Amino acid sequence: MPNDNAPDQQLEHVRTLIKMGQPEQDEWALSRDGQAMPSRRPVIVPLALWQEFAGEEGLAPWLSSDTELDDTLAAKLGAAPLVAIDFPAFTDGRGYTLARLLRERYGYGGEVRAIGDVLVDQLFYMTRCGFDALALREDQHLEDALRALGAFSVSYQPAVDVGEAIFERRLRENGHA
Repeated sequence: MPNDNAPDQQLEHVRTLIKMGQPEQDEWALSRDGQAMPSRRPVIVPLALWQEFAGEEGLAPWLSSDTELDDTLAAKLGAAPLVAIDFPAFTDGRGYTLARLLRERYGYGGEVRAIGDVLVDQLFYMTRCGFDALALREDQHLEDALRALGAFSVSYQPAVDVGEAIFERRLRENGHA
């Protein structure tokens, strides 16, 4: 049950959201308050608060970059409509690993959203690691972000988005596979 005394005015609303490579109006608010459950729905809340109110409609967790993702937690996250992963600083790359683990090891099929210090120059790499929704930092521009997502047409390494390396694809296409 929501806490009616929760300060909903502390909720963050995403200025720019890109989902599956396209701009989208975000229906989810973001709460960084780990103590009080906002009354507004849908809302993304810290993991511990989401676990406390497990089963309530319109709630999704956000994971800090130091979250220990194990089999038990991954199984619980499987019921979430989306999982947001926080980037406290653009230099903190642990969120990339969390996204890959969710997608590749644990088979999470819902939305994986990057939140926090999300910069335009990171977006392409985030999508390669399994993020399908990107909440840009407030000072980042949508046009630049969309251009950055299309900056590379080919990737050498396999990743979540393309499971084979370029040399494997070339061998297959030339009938050598």
